[in-house]
Amino acid sequence: MILSNNIIFRNFKEKRKIHSLNKILNEILQKKNEILKSMTPDYKYSFSSKLIKKFKKFSKMRIIGMGGSILGTKAIYSFLNLKIKKKVEFVDNLLPRRNLSSESNLLNLVVSKSGNTLETISNVNILVKKNQKKIFIVENNDSYLRVLGNKMRAEVIDHNNYIGGRYSVLSEVGMLPASLLGLEEKKFKQLNNLIKNKNFMNLLIRNVSNIIFFLKNKKYNSVILNYDQKSEDFFLWYQQLVGESLGKKQKGIYPLISKMPRDNHSLMQLYLDGPRNNFFTIFNFNDKKSNKLNNKSILKSHNYLKNKTLTKIINSQKEATEKVFQKKKIPFRSFEIKNRNEATLGELFTFFVLETIMIGKALKINPYNQPSVELIKVATKDKLIKF
Repeated sequence: MILSNNIIFRNFKEKRKIHSLNKILNEILQKKNEILKSMTPDYKYSFSSKLIKKFKKFSKMRIIGMGGSILGTKAIYSFLNLKIKKKVEFVDNLLPRRNLSSESNLLNLVVSKSGNTLETISNVNILVKKNQKKIFIVENNDSYLRVLGNKMRAEVIDHNNYIGGRYSVLSEVGMLPASLLGLEEKKFKQLNNLIKNKNFMNLLIRNVSNIIFFLKNKKYNSVILNYDQKSEDFFLWYQQLVGESLGKKQKGIYPLISKMPRDNHSLMQLYLDGPRNNFFTIFNFNDKKSNKLNNKSILKSHNYLKNKTLTKIINSQKEATEKVFQKKKIPFRSFEIKNRNEATLGELFTFFVLETIMIGKALKINPYNQPSVELIKVATKDKLIKF
């Protein structure tokens, strides 16, 4: 089945349908909150084209953030790396030791919705130097990073107050760095095109219907079998989206990412014969520019490898996995990427955001908040005060 011109999507085999999902999806689209607006070309950014021209000259960037403030941009960079000529360093965790650079020809991009993210504050303190250019994306408030950005004479850009970090990739948070990397931000905005596509809408609804059925039958693990190395960061973005949006009221989806075909030799036995509490997403990109095996070095016993590319071998493994899953009646869906470009990634962002919001609404969970995350933040601050 064709999800779009860029993606071939094979849905879960079962044709379950929950009639209320049509209503839920229509209500989501009609309300068109700031999250959905950011997925359209009409979204108004808090930065100007002049800012892009001013900072586009930098060949090196360092992006500092945590969670949704950086995962979307990281996904964009990895997925579209072949189109990007700039060198980018992502700082998205606390490491006891880091290589410190005072290089002046470096643009620092600091992103934090609240402006009080402890890890981001700490990394900025250690890494960002006075002689370096700086852009801060933060809510319009009196937060630590807002005050610091102004004090350091950085360009301070408003983070949209109504868009949570994990939903922010198509807002200023992801599109400012994408523009600085030389990508065409408008091509990411695919919501309007997709919702006009009846095939897409029907596939999305049937897809969500199956996931809700799995959850009600205690299949809580969403396992990604990822055959595309450049999509690893995209699925880390997906992992946060699903984890923070749906993990509430003793409900939720546990997202797991498997590197394929590597995990054929470690986890596949568990997937095939272990507990039946999983549903799977098989994901690959048919890369036509692939290395070819050297025929002269292939032994007679393995003549079937002659003239084969690594892509052909990977695709054969993927198709074999699908065949075995079908035989064992293990539920799976698959995405095959035809084109690696901004529109394709925008379609994927849109699909999974809509899917997640729909699941939350159907399960009577608020997909937009994250009430328990603050518990760790408060406890950490208490510990630091007592040290």
